[in-house]
Parts: sequence; structure tokens; C-alpha cells
Amino acid sequence: MARKQGSGPSGLIVLDKPAGFTSHDVVARMRRVAGTRRVGHGGTLDPMATGVLVIGVNKATKLLTWVSGASKTYAATIRLGVSTVTDDAEGDPLETASPEALAAVTEESIRAGIRELTGEIRQVPSSVSAIKVDGVRSYARVRSGQDVELAARPVTIHEFELTTVRRDAAADGAGEAPAGAIDLDVVVSCTSGTYIRALARDLGRALGVGGHLTALRRTRVGDVVLDDAATLEELAAAAESGRGLPLLPLEEAARRLFAVRELTAEEAIGPLQRPLDRPLGTGGT
Repeated sequence: MARKQGSGPSGLIVLDKPAGFTSHDVVARMRRVAGTRRVGHGGTLDPMATGVLVIGVNKATKLLTWVSGASKTYAATIRLGVSTVTDDAEGDPLETASPEALAAVTEESIRAGIRELTGEIRQVPSSVSAIKVDGVRSYARVRSGQDVELAARPVTIHEFELTTVRRDAAADGAGEAPAGAIDLDVVVSCTSGTYIRALARDLGRALGVGGHLTALRRTRVGDVVLDDAATLEELAAAAESGRGLPLLPLEEAARRLFAVRELTAEEAIGPLQRPLDRPLGTGGT
């Protein structure tokens, strides 16, 4: 007999999303692996991005709204010297800086630009984001040839740390780059709704040389980190072997998503279970 849809174990799965997959692709794959159509994800990752993608199975799909709203941490690489249509490496180049302009960019100016993009800021999302404009996805409008201007929105960048500066980025074989291009490895912790590629765009613009995102890996969603994650291959192998999926139970998932308050014994009993002052049926409310 076929399993009833939505039946079976419920919980969250922490997936290490591979590059080249959309979040929708991952959900489709996980429906086959978990044997249920009641599967969803808690926060989109672009196809080029990798890392933590939280998957809800069966009853745990109800928790995904709170997963999506959790703060996140990313490891990213920003290339200074080229701006692109999509603000990442998948888009066509728009402008390329001269070697002289790039040579004038100092590490001190880079750090100053990063400081300006840290804290509470107003960010204009990438025009090829999934934000709807009059009911149509912004990226669909851009692909149809329309010019899209999205409104700035408040986000908070809790951490924007520069870890490595690599000049002459073309020499490392990481794709097309102009002479003198600069790659920055950064770590960003931020509120939900932040676009890391928009940070790359805005930093490059502030430095006068343009910039775009070349790599992105999400390392944390709320209290869930990469050490909790499994690959698609590992999950498929677990299901095929009969070991079962490494589900984070609903109770543990809730503890990671919500603030926890431990009740005293008195609070746990509750007022309706305490001895009544008078017998039932004697009047009063």
C-alpha cells in the first residue's frame, strides 16, 4: 500500500546544498528521498551558492517560516574590478575598471568601505532577485528587457569581516577577470532578506571600480551550522539502506528556532489543573 502523503516521520533536515541546484531542485530531489510530497525549504539559495539549506519534512514544514526569518552567516568571495547585470558571476559584465583604478584601491579603503556597509543599512536588492513587482518576479522583468528599480529596504549586517585580499585575481584561474582585479574573501552575518551580491555591488561601486560576487557558501541559519549538514548523496544513501534520514525532531528544531523558557513545576501544572477553591457547579465564572 502506498504511504499516505504527509505520513511518516517529521523533522528538519540540514542539507549542504551543492552548486548548480536551485532550492526548488533540492526540494524535488528530497521528495523522492523522503517518500513524501510534504517537503519544503527554509530560505532560498541561488544556484551558484552552496551550504546550509534547511529542509522541512511533513509536520516540520510548519516551522519553515521561522527558519526563513532567522539570521544567517555566509562565507563569500567578492571580485573588485567588474560589475555585472546580476551582481554575481552568472551575469554579463557591465563595466570593467582599468588596471590603474584597481591599483589605487588600498586595503585601507576596502576596510573603510566595508565599515560603511556594516550595521543597520538600507539595501537595494539585486534587480534579478525573486522580489515581485506588480505580481511579476523582478528577474522575469529583467530577462524580458525591462528596467527594474527596486526600493531600498532596511537590513542589519551584524558582521562584515575581511579575511583575505588577493590581487591579480585572474592568475588564480577563478574565471574571467581584468588585469589587476582584486578578490576579497569575507564573512558576513546578517538578518534575513540581506543580499550578499548587493553588498558586493555596493562595495565595488563605493570604491569606484565595480564589484560582483563570485562565490557564496551559507555556513549558518539561526543555530544550525554546516557541521549539522549532510549532502544529497549521503541522504539518498541513508534512505536506500533503510537507516532512515537524519531528521532533527520537532522538539529539538523548536528549541533551535525559538527562545526557550524553562517552566517551574508550578507553572507546568497550570491554573486549570490546580485544586479548585470551590466545587464545580456552585456558580460563578
